[in-house]
Amino acid sequence: MRLVAGVDEAGRGPGAGPVVAAAVILGAARIEGLADSKLLSARRREALADEIRAAAVTWAIGEASVGEIDEMNILRATLLAMRRAIEGLSPPPSLCLIDGATPVRGLRVPQQPLVGGDRLCSEISAASILAKTHRDALMVALDATYPGYGFAEHKGYLTPQHLAALAQLGPCPIHRRSFGPVRAALSRPEDVQRFIEENLGS
Repeated sequence: MRLVAGVDEAGRGPGAGPVVAAAVILGAARIEGLADSKLLSARRREALADEIRAAAVTWAIGEASVGEIDEMNILRATLLAMRRAIEGLSPPPSLCLIDGATPVRGLRVPQQPLVGGDRLCSEISAASILAKTHRDALMVALDATYPGYGFAEHKGYLTPQHLAALAQLGPCPIHRRSFGPVRAALSRPEDVQRFIEENLGS
């Protein structure tokens, strides 16, 4: 049987936390309601994630750390997380369908990038859901380690709440220092407030 893996990520845009990727081989499994994770409620994502993990031939999660994001940039770190997820699949896939336009470097199996794949392909939709639920749970856990920033609510995205906390508290170890607002908070917190006012309203 040809084993097709869908691959997607969660967490490219936030200013804090790792980027997470998932790879899923559904095989003959048919799961109702698969869609881009961003179009689903948190409760529906969690329910579907349980179904995916139970029904899939195999699935795996890969991460790239904040340090790796800052060192190599977010795109390369995302592709690294994807490769790690794919390499965690057992049995290995015979084809990988990658959400987006950029191929993953260093893969030993054929791949096909697919723009908008999380809306077009059930395997990629499943990967999107697993990546999102895994990362959300991780950010909730990190909220307890680094209180005051609201990670459990915004999951590291640069919301007005997060930016205000960043200006007041400064960056913590899981902030991406290569991202502009975080870099500004390291040197001049007033620049974070200016960013809020210019981009998000005061």
